[in-house]
Order: sequence, then structure tokens, then C-alpha cells
Amino acid sequence: MGIPRRARTAFTGAGLGVLALALTWYAAHEVAWLRRVDVNILLGFLQLNRPRVDWIAQAFIWCCDPSHYVVLAAAPVVIALLRGRRRLAATAFVLLAGANATTELLKPLTAGPRDHVAVPGIMLTNATWPSGHTTAAMSLALALIICVPGRLRPVMSGLMALFVIGVVYSLLALGAHYPSDIVGGFEVAVTWTLAALGALWTYEAHRPALATRLSEAGARVSVLGAVLPPLATLLAALGAGLMVAATRAHSAIGFAGSHVAFITAAAGLVALSFGCATGLSLLLRRPATPARGSGPAPTAARRPRPGRSLLG
Repeated sequence: MGIPRRARTAFTGAGLGVLALALTWYAAHEVAWLRRVDVNILLGFLQLNRPRVDWIAQAFIWCCDPSHYVVLAAAPVVIALLRGRRRLAATAFVLLAGANATTELLKPLTAGPRDHVAVPGIMLTNATWPSGHTTAAMSLALALIICVPGRLRPVMSGLMALFVIGVVYSLLALGAHYPSDIVGGFEVAVTWTLAALGALWTYEAHRPALATRLSEAGARVSVLGAVLPPLATLLAALGAGLMVAATRAHSAIGFAGSHVAFITAAAGLVALSFGCATGLSLLLRRPATPARGSGPAPTAARRPRPGRSLLG
């Protein structure tokens, strides 16, 4: 038996992730006009920092500091173990450890000259790519989506996407990273997630007695059911943001008009966060059960093997 289709898709995605990492590094370090865009976007985020925002940003970053993150990172592994899904627990552990270790290795290996940010108190070094806090937040989000029960994944993807956005916006508002560092952190976490899932699905395909057939793995959730909860979460967050902006409509419109690159990047980071989380939820799902009478009854040859789904 070869590599199953879903595993091939995951491995292909992981390979594309490695390519995207290389391109992001090159753009952030070697392309002059993109380096300037990087700095301009960061300057836009720095203007959001206010005393009342600072403590919120510090709280988000606190969650991903190494000493606190170890406790949070144990959550998906513990959830999977409590559900009796030992291989999911191992998958979560591999992606969490691998993603965060990769980022720490890449920082010194890929360090290079970056454009200076002329803002008092901002002391960015040449070894900030990719962002460790972003890698930590995104890998935690993806591990939780994998380990929770299947029907909770759409809700978890929306909540964790908001958490990731909170972390990355905080990093940028405090001047701790360039925007390209954030993108690199996303890419590391997603690449490891896809590689770990590809390995899991390949292993299960070669051990059919361990679970149901691979085609039956995952929760029975429709595409709409997988997309609606994170979409509702996103719309609620956007609505709250618009309500806050409406209190200072004139200054908000003026700021947006003079910081087009910042607005575009801010929206892009939201799309990346929700896209990664929702995309993983969709990847793990299986189609909802057809209505009774809507199709032929399963024959003996098509009947699922006994056992329970590891990804359900």
C-alpha cells in the first residue's frame, strides 16, 4: 500500500511551505523595496500602541513566553490522551516541538541585515526571522484543532484564529518583530502541521487494524458547518473593531487613507490566521452523512471496517 491521497496532499503542502519559507526569507532580507514595505507596515502598527493597549499586548505575548507556553502547549496533548487518541497526542507533540525548535534554529542561521526602524525604544536585531511567538501561537492553535473532538473543530478554529491575531498584532504594536517575521512564523507552524499529519495518515493507512479506513476518518461535518463558526467569529470581531473605530471615525478614516500598506497587511494577517485554522478544520473533516434515501445503501464491499476514527 502506498501513501494515501490525503497524506500526499499534506506532504505536498509541507513541501510548498518550505518553498514559501525560503521565498519569504529572501524577500525580507534581499529585496530592497520589500524591506521598505516591511518597515512601513511596522510603523503603522507602532502608531496603534497606547498605554491602554500596552497591557493587553503584553498579556498576549506573556502567553507565548517560553515558561508559560510550556503549560499551554501541554493542553492539546493532554486533551488527546484523555480522549484515548495516543497517536493524535504524538502528532501534536511532534508539530509543537518541531515547529518551535525549527524557528529557534532558523533565527541565527538566517540572520541578516534589516532596514532600521527610526522609532525611539525600538531595537530590532538582525536575528528576528521567523517570529518565535508567532510560531508558538500558530502551532498551539493548529495542535488544539487537531486534538479536540471533530465537531468542536470549527468553533476551536475561530477562537484560536482570534488568539493568533491577538498575539501577532501585539508583537507588531510593541515593535518586537517585522511583519515578514510574522509570516515566517505562520509558515513554520503550518509546514510542521502538514508534515506531522501526513506521517500520521501514512502510518494509519499501513495499520488498518488500528482505526477505520482512512476515507472514513474525521468528523462528519459539512463544508458549511466547518466554515460558518470561524466566519461568525471573524465577523463578530470585525464588528467590535468597527464599533471602536466609529467612536473616532474622522481620525480612523484619515489614518486608513494614509496607511494603505498597513491596512492591507493587517487584513492579510487576519486572512492568514483564519485561513490556516479553517483550512485545517476542513482538511480533517469528512462529508456529512447523506440524508436517508438520498443514495444507495452501502454494500458489503463498501462497509467501513470496525473500529473508531482517530480523528473524530
